[in-house]
Amino acid sequence: MQAIHHDDEHAAWLLAESLIEKARAMMRNAEEALETWRIGKEMNRVRCARRGISESDAEIRWSETAQAKNALTDNSFHVSLATMYYGAAAAHYSRAQYLRSRGEARV
Repeated sequence: MQAIHHDDEHAAWLLAESLIEKARAMMRNAEEALETWRIGKEMNRVRCARRGISESDAEIRWSETAQAKNALTDNSFHVSLATMYYGAAAAHYSRAQYLRSRGEARV
């Protein structure tokens, strides 16, 4: 963004930037939750293989654990929040652009 023409434009831009940072943080949390799920699934598969349990049964057992359910719930929750923050940021970027164009039309 070039020069700021108006205080409202600047405020909208700053709010959009902070919302983008929140969205990125939520996506990091979502990635961590997915990684927790993936690692847990692999560890469960190995543990079950040592006991002679088939991969399909190991996957069924893993999907029923609280850890697996919590990881997927956390992932879904954080992705939803990130989507909301990205959408709000886009709206504020649009507002800043609108205020910029409105200010340029007056000049």
